[in-house]
Amino acid sequence: MANIKELTDITLPELQVFAKFSEPQLLHWNEPLPGVFIAESPKVIERALNNGYEPIVLLMNRRDINGEAANIISMCQDTPVFTGDEETIVSLTGFKLIRGALCAMRRKVLPAIEDICKNTRRIAVLENIVNPTNIGAIFRSAAALNMDAVLLTKHCCDPLYRRSSRVSMGTVFQVPWTYMNTAFTDIDTLKKMGFKTASMALDKNSIDIDNDDLLNEEKLAVILGTEGDGLSQDTIKKCDYTVCIPMSHNVDSLNVAAASAVAFWQLGNRKK
Repeated sequence: MANIKELTDITLPELQVFAKFSEPQLLHWNEPLPGVFIAESPKVIERALNNGYEPIVLLMNRRDINGEAANIISMCQDTPVFTGDEETIVSLTGFKLIRGALCAMRRKVLPAIEDICKNTRRIAVLENIVNPTNIGAIFRSAAALNMDAVLLTKHCCDPLYRRSSRVSMGTVFQVPWTYMNTAFTDIDTLKKMGFKTASMALDKNSIDIDNDDLLNEEKLAVILGTEGDGLSQDTIKKCDYTVCIPMSHNVDSLNVAAASAVAFWQLGNRKK
């Protein structure tokens, strides 16, 4: 039977995960063990549950108990579910719920690069991408367009931050991912595993994204850089290919999330 509780006291200790702590603080909640993150919206929470993430406590609008959130409640029989009206929830969290439900969940231990890339053919590498909306959109494109895994440098935004996972529609829980030190240093690791590396960059030595040699690579890592400066020159120089997306109307480049979708569609639909 569902463990549903009316939200009458916003000072309860089990609710402070939604109130007192920033997302970086939640990340370090259980150090040295993995921390905690907040998932938002029934679809995102459901995908996290389906991929083995452990719920701690749920918070949702009262009207959603028998609506959008009914399925996740049924999946969390032993998890406390606090419900209340919108005004009370805002007084606890400090913001209005966009999609009706929040769930505090335990993180998993992240795998090693070698483990995550084993038996993959197409991976995405993200260098210092800091905007959570961009991270979420890139993961959604990666899931939809045949990327087998995602590697992120340590200065990237956390894929499990609330906005990132929400924008991704929960695909951050479906696409395997982990952190690397830097794209520059870990390119050697990828090359030892048989990957050719393709940096997405505006460069005089760039090839077009429909280059036949590029498309026919057996194993390919597609590397995208930070929102402002793009990829570092050190990373570009170390890659096997430098690749550009042809532009028109004097537009020099796309937003990194849009560029990722184009790159993943073209390079993920690899020739057999």
